Amino acid sequence: MTRGTAVPETVTLHVPFRVVKRGGRKEMQLPEGATQPRRIDNTLVKALARAFRWKRMLESGEYTTIAELAERERIASSYMTRVLRLTLLAPGIVEAILDSRQPTKFQLDDLLVALPGEWEEQRRMLRAVRTV
Repeated sequence: MTRGTAVPETVTLHVPFRVVKRGGRKEMQLPEGATQPRRIDNTLVKALARAFRWKRMLESGEYTTIAELAERERIASSYMTRVLRLTLLAPGIVEAILDSRQPTKFQLDDLLVALPGEWEEQRRMLRAVRTV
């Protein structure tokens, strides 16, 4: 630096963002169009892992009913039934979740409430969440 040049002491940077609740946690959400790194949705990934593990346990004969397995896992059988439906997701949707490519507004509750059986309907549902 040359002598006599003023150096600012404070630099102010304005970053527009919102704080939103996601899976019971607070998360910073940048405005539309801003590039933000994708983060793995641990809640979705964990639910998928559990669903496929439970399905394998039922198919192997280790447990004969959902009620029996739910009792062993100490969870409600109705919840287990909803989570087990995740094994019916279109493969592309499962891959998108595992690769953190699902819409940021997409949450586990979106899958547990109303999951269409046909893969094309599931894809339409995912696109609808994307635009909300």
